[in-house]
Amino acid sequence: MSALLYYALPTLGGYVMLSIFFLRRPRLLHTPQVRAFSAHLGAHRGGSGEKLENTMEAMENALAQRADLMELDCQLTKDGVVVVSHDKNLLRQSGLNRDVDSLDFKDLPLYREELQVYFSPGQFARGSDRHMVSLEDVFQRFPKTPLSLEIKEKDEKLINKIADLVRRFDRNEITIWASEKSSIMKKCKAANPEMPFSFTVSRGVWVLLLYYVGLLPFISVPEHFLFCFLPTIINRKYFPFPCSWLNQLAAVVTKWLIMRKSLIQHLEARGIQVVFWCLNEESDFEVAFNLGATGAMTDYPTALRRYLDNRRTATQAS
Repeated sequence: MSALLYYALPTLGGYVMLSIFFLRRPRLLHTPQVRAFSAHLGAHRGGSGEKLENTMEAMENALAQRADLMELDCQLTKDGVVVVSHDKNLLRQSGLNRDVDSLDFKDLPLYREELQVYFSPGQFARGSDRHMVSLEDVFQRFPKTPLSLEIKEKDEKLINKIADLVRRFDRNEITIWASEKSSIMKKCKAANPEMPFSFTVSRGVWVLLLYYVGLLPFISVPEHFLFCFLPTIINRKYFPFPCSWLNQLAAVVTKWLIMRKSLIQHLEARGIQVVFWCLNEESDFEVAFNLGATGAMTDYPTALRRYLDNRRTATQAS
């Protein structure tokens, strides 16, 4: 036993030191991914706290605040039009209890006059534009604006139509595949492998595991973006579980697991952009950027722009 420890302990110690060394210097092993843009200010659903979500008015408002990225969700209508809509069922958004894929694009209803901001409970957004829009119209209106497109269902027709639209509008470098599920992401990458893509939930857990066992510095990571919820919003703005105690537990555990500056700095050094969502208060902006994140996703692009400008001014003054 003593002989085993004699050899095992120095080996383990050497492994730990080597892992820490390359965790801090990942570019000695990996060529950083080239960024087509940096996502400092992301507009969630186009900026759904200031205007009605996913409308042209919301997107124009976000770009007026110099948003670097807009996060949108896609669905497919009955007549095969890719439409920008967070929900498949239209009840919450419009009052009509129908699924998007049961209606032709021309028959889609208007949004309600006001919609609650999901990550700011009790707050409502309003706007003069209540029309749902097609992804093609978004591409035409904002040809150079980076977009993250989240796919929620394994709908190959939807995925292939999005892939074709991205190619047609020459947006391969500035349109991101996003999905929580690895099975969906696999189909997305097959449909258009030239598009950057984000971590799925299972891949994010895998990276965390690699980080804690010390293997992350030695493993190739193909993802370009980590879109991750900020643990400090759980049980304040984000309630993933119906029970209060489960939300409290989730907040404590995920804060301990995820909010590791060395992990975020390592990913950033490898060219992987870390963007925390969905942050609607200055205190949360501060937490995210102090951790070293690339950016934040928000429902309130005006507030985040003000914060970023003030932070830049303070940095220059110091």
